[in-house]
Amino acid sequence: MARLSKTVKQHLEKACSSALSAVENYNKPGISFRTRTYTILMVIAWTALFHAIFCRRGIRPWYIERGTGKGTRYTKIEGEPKHWELGECLVKYYGGNNPPEKKNLEFMIRLRNKIEHRNHPELDPALYGECQAMLMNFEDLIIQEFGKEYALSESLSVSLQFSALRQTEQEQALRKLQRSAAKDLIEFIEKFRSNLPPEILESSNYSLKVFLVPKLADRVSAADLAVEFVPYDQTRPEEMEQLRRLAAIIKEKQIPVASSGLIKAGDVYERLKESLPFNIKKNINLRAWQFYDVRPVSGSEHPERTNSDFCIYDELMKGYGYTEAWVKFLCRKLASAAEFRKVTGQDPIPKTE
Repeated sequence: MARLSKTVKQHLEKACSSALSAVENYNKPGISFRTRTYTILMVIAWTALFHAIFCRRGIRPWYIERGTGKGTRYTKIEGEPKHWELGECLVKYYGGNNPPEKKNLEFMIRLRNKIEHRNHPELDPALYGECQAMLMNFEDLIIQEFGKEYALSESLSVSLQFSALRQTEQEQALRKLQRSAAKDLIEFIEKFRSNLPPEILESSNYSLKVFLVPKLADRVSAADLAVEFVPYDQTRPEEMEQLRRLAAIIKEKQIPVASSGLIKAGDVYERLKESLPFNIKKNINLRAWQFYDVRPVSGSEHPERTNSDFCIYDELMKGYGYTEAWVKFLCRKLASAAEFRKVTGQDPIPKTE
């Protein structure tokens, strides 16, 4: 790789320093609402990384003044060129493409704008996947563009969690999420996720979901690595199916929480009946959760194994409730005649006034 200019190196140093500070803050015990500071610092890190990439390509990542006559003039703030913000960098780097990495950053930018001056620590568990993917995508891009010598992996480690306390912590977080103080943020998160196509929502480049599995060894020398990350590879469907089954085996039992905010199956039908352009049958919710594999069948030994973004099992009531995100997901997906036919098994018949 060609020698980097001083400007490029400065941007890279800023990017790496901000990313390491973000991770350090996130992993500190006792930090309240770690997602807020992490997101702010990682947005700075990503912005600096893109600036380094553009500068190395001979592109000045500066805003151009319009209507200033001949020549190129750049917008200045206190005598310095105004650099592109992260949103503008995404447009310049990805163009019209929308990979999961881009959607992850778009989500985190909008989240940063909403939470920068607010305090909702109960959101941390809900946003872990997007936060982790934001970091791993950063690592991948910096290696891709500048080589392994700039990788952060040697400076990072897996954060240890007190697993015995996680269930209590998660229960408290879930209860707090239902409170009105964070209602608009929850609605934003659910709306953003529900508008993503399944291939992006399920991508680890958008939101990383992992299980840490203890590795067994028959001798001390073989037990030096306790945790192993296995990347998802669509070209190996059999291996990936084994991982899915393993995830089902070790998935922790969901703690029942108050069902406030959840929607009954009959109400899902009424909402879809009002929103969809086709005539529907009352079993449409049944057809949909079976097609999209959202929850187990009735009588399952493990009724708690649901897609918690869309459906929650209530242990006390011995039944299922559905989320607002599920209704919005179905309204979007089933508005397509082809998808409606696949899910319901019936030809879409337009409503008549």
